[in-house]
Amino acid sequence: MNYTWDFAILAKYSHLFWVGLGWTMAYTLGTILLGSAIGLFVGIIRLRRPVVIDWLLIAYIELFRCTPLLVQIIWFYYAFPVVIGVNIPAHVAAVTVLSLYGGAFYAEIVRGSIESVPRGQWDAARALGLRPWRMMRLVILPQALKPMLAPYVNQSVTQLKNTSLVSVIAVPDLVYNATLINADTYRPLEVYTIIALIYFAILFPATLLGRRFERGMSYDKA
Repeated sequence: MNYTWDFAILAKYSHLFWVGLGWTMAYTLGTILLGSAIGLFVGIIRLRRPVVIDWLLIAYIELFRCTPLLVQIIWFYYAFPVVIGVNIPAHVAAVTVLSLYGGAFYAEIVRGSIESVPRGQWDAARALGLRPWRMMRLVILPQALKPMLAPYVNQSVTQLKNTSLVSVIAVPDLVYNATLINADTYRPLEVYTIIALIYFAILFPATLLGRRFERGMSYDKA
């Protein structure tokens, strides 16, 4: 198969790559922050284990973890407005679903990391007379941060990759802008090679950071 690569033709579309990258990073950072807040809240509430609330939170976690994110985005944008009778803008649907999806995973990371704190630390905090929320904030969470870091970074890396799926509802992220460039140039190999390289340049350092945290945890256990 003969194919002549021509990246030069894409030079005039560089602004679309930059705009798409800007939106991708904005959605990534925004949904990581919102997802982290959801995950922290849900993870801590699950520790208290009021039965009815725990069942509801488990249902939320498993719903988002056990269904494809692409299906969630499409359903929330197209089907949910029919159910509630209100149109949902694409950017609102994207942020909402990505945040809830990430929050479900962050919640389990938070819960597992907190439960890894030795019970003696909990007992010592109670012996000091600390109220539950002060105990959590001052004693337990600081110790849970270290085992939390590696899975948190890895999930955040996944969160960035997941933003590519919002292109299906015409959110102008990096992948959606790539489809526009491809439709204008008919150079899919060049366009998606550049997209792949951009994602790699961002994600590879983040994965190295996650591995470093994992190695640090292994040394501590040894």
